[in-house]
Amino acid sequence: MRNFSGRAWLYSLLEISSHLALNHWQSFRRAPCVNIDSLWRSWLLDRGSLTERLLAVTQGDFFVRVLHQRWQRPQLSEAKRLGLKPRQVALIREVQLMCHNEAWVYARSVFPLNTLSGRLGYLKKLDNRSLGSLLFKDPHLSRTWFEIASIDGSLITSLGQQAPTENLWGRRSLFYIKEKPILVAEIFLPALKAHLEKLQL
Repeated sequence: MRNFSGRAWLYSLLEISSHLALNHWQSFRRAPCVNIDSLWRSWLLDRGSLTERLLAVTQGDFFVRVLHQRWQRPQLSEAKRLGLKPRQVALIREVQLMCHNEAWVYARSVFPLNTLSGRLGYLKKLDNRSLGSLLFKDPHLSRTWFEIASIDGSLITSLGQQAPTENLWGRRSLFYIKEKPILVAEIFLPALKAHLEKLQL
């Protein structure tokens, strides 16, 4: 696993019209720098496969709904995190992780052009397969520490009229396969919150 020196930092996004306007990502390593809601702590900081966890919770009632997949410029903080030039394009994939026929998670993945060269070219054609189910099978996979954010759900415009109006918890991290990065952000939606609250009753 890669080692990353840890001090907290903030990334503020300037693109008001972007598909996913996330504010104040904070790194979360050994010393917590975000007051995380106890309901979400284990989900936000779990370093295992989110797909596998959702499959276990739903007893397999899970599928991926693809919202968009296209070449475009990443957001400013995404480009910085990936070390891309400001006008460099990347393949951006936005999906919903569906459980019991409800969207429990919104995920946005950013694939730099160089990452998709060579043997990783198959990632350009994921269709409705889970990215996580493939990444966690790769023996060369490593992952950075998480960045955590509280997000205005109404700014996730890819969800259209389904976009929640409340604040949502999200996380993002870089995955590396043989030094080739993929940035993945996962936003936990109200349907998952309702399920977790029901389990606590």
